Amino acid sequence: MRYIAFFLMFVLFNPAVAFAGVEGKDSSGPAKDRLVVRGATRDIRLSGYTRKERTMTLSSEVSGRVLRVNYDVGQTVGGKPFIEIEPTFIDLEIEKTAQSIKKLDITLKRMQVRVAYLEKEFLRVDSLYRKERATGVKRDAAAQELEQARLELDSTTQERAVRETVLRELSERKLRHNISAPRGWIVTKRMVEPGEVIQPGTPLAEVSDYRGLVVPLSVSSEELSAIKSLAEEFDAELEGIPVKASLKWVNPEFDEKTRKLKVELAIRDFRGQGRGGLMFVLPLQLRSEGIFIPKTAVTNRYENPTVTVRETGEVVKLMPLGESGDYLRVAADERLVPGTELLAAGQR
Repeated sequence: MRYIAFFLMFVLFNPAVAFAGVEGKDSSGPAKDRLVVRGATRDIRLSGYTRKERTMTLSSEVSGRVLRVNYDVGQTVGGKPFIEIEPTFIDLEIEKTAQSIKKLDITLKRMQVRVAYLEKEFLRVDSLYRKERATGVKRDAAAQELEQARLELDSTTQERAVRETVLRELSERKLRHNISAPRGWIVTKRMVEPGEVIQPGTPLAEVSDYRGLVVPLSVSSEELSAIKSLAEEFDAELEGIPVKASLKWVNPEFDEKTRKLKVELAIRDFRGQGRGGLMFVLPLQLRSEGIFIPKTAVTNRYENPTVTVRETGEVVKLMPLGESGDYLRVAADERLVPGTELLAAGQR
């Protein structure tokens, strides 16, 4: 009796010891230790090469002889014009038009003085006519002369306005003698040399914007779905350097020969020097045939692999299709849907 009483007192003051066996039996362990069926996937790597984001062909709007070409292939466009066309003839036309405007200004002043005189003269004759000291013929002649002077003044004013328009047009044409390109772009082609005579519309050079890089790819529908399932900006590699990329556009036109769609990806944060031909790699995970079974859950006896479902205790035979790391890829089975928990090999 003394030993029984001592044992009861020990149990009462140490409940953790009394129930430790029960708690250990009910615990299922951490989720990371569970053996779960997964949908089968396969890893692929889409690869391509970079190219410029934008390109522009330079051409002239005017004809003339090339005076200077300030940039060569590979150089970055700065503040100077790309091509300068000799402005001799346009400068002469501008000077000629400016001189004609000055001449018209002198004529206008003379006409304004004449109109002012004729207005006073008409008022004088009209006053005499009202006092019956001048004939109506003389009054009408004075009025007609005044009206004619006013018309000549208006005509000369309009002529001066036309000359002003011509001068603005010539000044605008002179600006076209300097052919510019966007600052920061790089020259990729040059088809003109100083001294050449060029015509309007003739391609003279090509410049490209390598501050932004894009990668054209041809992808299958499955690969496109995988890209669209990624975040707006996803991880990729450019020449082995981690970068961010995004889907820029998708061409809906289907290529019947390759059975693929054309897409373009934009590189977002590349810090190196931009150029074409940089190797781009995008790792993707695609769905594959079958399911993944953890190898630690597979019992393989006499080359007859099986697994045991934790919930029902049912033993399911497997048809192996391949391996992927710690997983065995097997044919799909309606009893082994993704998420099904399995017992470890040898566990009952």
